[in-house]
Amino acid sequence: MDLTRIAFLILLACVGLERVVELQVSRRHQRDLVSCGARKHSDPHYRWMVALHAGVLIGAAAEVTLLHRPFISSLAFCALLLFVFATLLRWWVIRTLGIHWNTEVVNSAPLGVVSDGPFRWIRHPNYLGVFVEIIALPLVHTAWITAAFAAAGNAFVLRNRLHIEEPVLDAVPAYRAAMSGKPRFFPRIF
Repeated sequence: MDLTRIAFLILLACVGLERVVELQVSRRHQRDLVSCGARKHSDPHYRWMVALHAGVLIGAAAEVTLLHRPFISSLAFCALLLFVFATLLRWWVIRTLGIHWNTEVVNSAPLGVVSDGPFRWIRHPNYLGVFVEIIALPLVHTAWITAAFAAAGNAFVLRNRLHIEEPVLDAVPAYRAAMSGKPRFFPRIF
């Protein structure tokens, strides 16, 4: 196995470890939110979100290893740059949201609405970061099949998540006041 494949597999393992840390942070935040009176909402599609994230890591590793995907340095550089920026955006979201951030639907808006950081421009910067991450990561080593399935899978998962999450948030007048008129994912240029 060549050095680029080994480095890519190490990158995937590091991202997998990061996801485990994020789940631990999420669970801690959920406990704290529930103790403050926030209510967790059922999301029957949550398991598909978890499966998608695990599937991207496993799929990219399998595709690069079994299908002997070439390492294209210009693609790798661009994809890695996008991945790093998307990850930084997501950690900015996590830091900005503080206790409000978690991976499940918990109505924490009655405890306060966060409208600073990346939320000044869009309502769902975390979902934008995730979308870019799960497409860019496989492309670091030309795992284009995984990237394509990740994009399609994430569109499905995100549609279902927003179908549950947005009505919960919009039911809070302070959230509506702070976020109405802001686009979901892409800031307005003009």
